[in-house]
Amino acid sequence: MSLRHLLAGLAVLPALAFPVTAQAAHGGPPLSRFDLQAHRGGLGMTTEESLEGFGKAMRLGVSTLELDTQITADLKVVVNHDRQINGVKCRDTGPVTPDDPLYPYVGKYIKDLTLAQIRTLDCGYRQLPGFPDQEVVQGFRMAELKDVLNLVKSYHAHQVTLNIETKVEAGSPEQTAPRGVFVRRVYEEIHRSGIERQVTVQSFDWGALMAMHRLAPAWPLVALTNYDFLQVGQPGASPWLGGIDADDYGGDFVRAAAAVPGVTALSPNYGFPQAGKVGDPGFRFYSDAAMVAEAHARGLKVVPWTCDDPATVEALMDMGVDGIITDYPDRVRQIMAGRGMRLPRPYHPYRPHGPHHPHGRDGRL
Repeated sequence: MSLRHLLAGLAVLPALAFPVTAQAAHGGPPLSRFDLQAHRGGLGMTTEESLEGFGKAMRLGVSTLELDTQITADLKVVVNHDRQINGVKCRDTGPVTPDDPLYPYVGKYIKDLTLAQIRTLDCGYRQLPGFPDQEVVQGFRMAELKDVLNLVKSYHAHQVTLNIETKVEAGSPEQTAPRGVFVRRVYEEIHRSGIERQVTVQSFDWGALMAMHRLAPAWPLVALTNYDFLQVGQPGASPWLGGIDADDYGGDFVRAAAAVPGVTALSPNYGFPQAGKVGDPGFRFYSDAAMVAEAHARGLKVVPWTCDDPATVEALMDMGVDGIITDYPDRVRQIMAGRGMRLPRPYHPYRPHGPHHPHGRDGRL
């Protein structure tokens, strides 16, 4: 056999080794590694951002655990979406000390509360309205970022990414810890974990992304937007864009975000209205095929948030997005299976099999 024929034969091996994805069957590029992201650990399935929820998502099989961070008064990094203690999700159980002037804690900003005060809150006292399938983690206490990082390590989930948001409130900076403090504390916790290679950092505050890039130039960053934060057509730069004026880029999200050093992926809201779906009157996609093509031409991935409707998820897949952030990773995983897409591997808590196999036969269950 000639060298030319040998090389030609080798070239077809990948096509034989892996099934053609549904995206390729639909005429688009193959989605061999579609990024299934469990939003807040999959809040449609379990109390949001609980260790139980993150564990359930890993046992299901997701690519990425998506989560939010806040900084407490004593500079602890907690995992929570809201900058204020939300009474819909958490309730007071009593003050840390008698006559604590900050009690009750519900309604207070996390930046003004210590970890000890926050840990008194019961954030698993009820099911989140609008999520009837959500399993309630009774008595849930807010986790620290290090707890989630350690959980992933305990599962030996080497292929799971943590997409960690620095929830800096750039539009009202007095409501969260100062950007520099916020970013440094998140950086320190991730760096200390020993699994920083499994982390991406995302933010609506592109100034926070720039600050993180200075601390960790090799870490992949994700630029979030809900379009309104771009402030297209408004004078001056948006406070959310770290000094970038979107109008200098024609109001184009992709071009503006590409100017942020370290950004490797874009996460826009998937459409308008944000909770809309295909078939709704007036609904339109924001992360459409044109955005995806422009991002891909610049070497950037597009992973929209937060889509739960199956038909809308499939439409986004057909437009070539690289992943989906979803409250229901179980639903999206079913869609992926039905389309013949490569599924993320499930993980389980690591347990040795016995004295002859101290690390298990292959280091996993």
